[in-house]
Amino acid sequence: MNSFADRVVIVTGGSQGIGRAYVEAFVRDGAKVAIFDLSNPEQTANEISSDGDRVIGIRVDVTDRSQVQEAFDRTVRQFGHVDVLVNNAAFYEGLTFQPFDRITDQDWDRSMNVNVKGVWLMCSIAAPHMRERNYGRIINISSNVVFMGKTNFLHYVTSKGAVWALTNAMSREFAGTAITVNCVAPGYTITPATRNMSSPEEVAELERQILAAQSIRRLLEAEDMVGAVQYLASDSAAMVTGQTITVDGGVIVG
Repeated sequence: MNSFADRVVIVTGGSQGIGRAYVEAFVRDGAKVAIFDLSNPEQTANEISSDGDRVIGIRVDVTDRSQVQEAFDRTVRQFGHVDVLVNNAAFYEGLTFQPFDRITDQDWDRSMNVNVKGVWLMCSIAAPHMRERNYGRIINISSNVVFMGKTNFLHYVTSKGAVWALTNAMSREFAGTAITVNCVAPGYTITPATRNMSSPEEVAELERQILAAQSIRRLLEAEDMVGAVQYLASDSAAMVTGQTITVDGGVIVG
């Protein structure tokens, strides 16, 4: 088990679902954590720990540079530095999944803004601080759909494919430093967002198909993602950069 007792972690989209699982795990293992989210980050922080010296929640739109900068600066003032950035925030719940030529401009633009621009902005704001300290762990969250050619998901798949590519290229730009940039690609995971993505009958059929495609025959839960993220955030992964770990029960192999 990794100890993060001396680490400060930012988790975007950390108020619920998989993001909250990351926050809870880092706090449990000793880290101080800042939750960046538009949805009740202060409440989530209080629920996880009543100690404001351990967890803070900051309401921030990751597509807005000034908000990201202000939230990052507040985190540094509160905790002294930032060691780990987990770019988990994404636009998923509320997306309309349909053939690519029927996707609305609004859905396309929001997917790209949150899922791609948001990751780039967070990294851009964190980079000078990490370079000055010559230490950092950046973990971007993509999706296994990037490797599947999934139909009716083109806006989401494209945005998560960009995160995968961004990770590879960005890792090169930190050459010569002790800053690593890696990616985790989750498979379908049980969260409020996935369970509300369609009708109960359609979700049940989707989950049946996913189970049939997995080598490990149970649906993934948010906690299943924690190990890969914590490994990449740890000193044990000091020589791992520009890599993607797919956590999907064996849907994607090779």
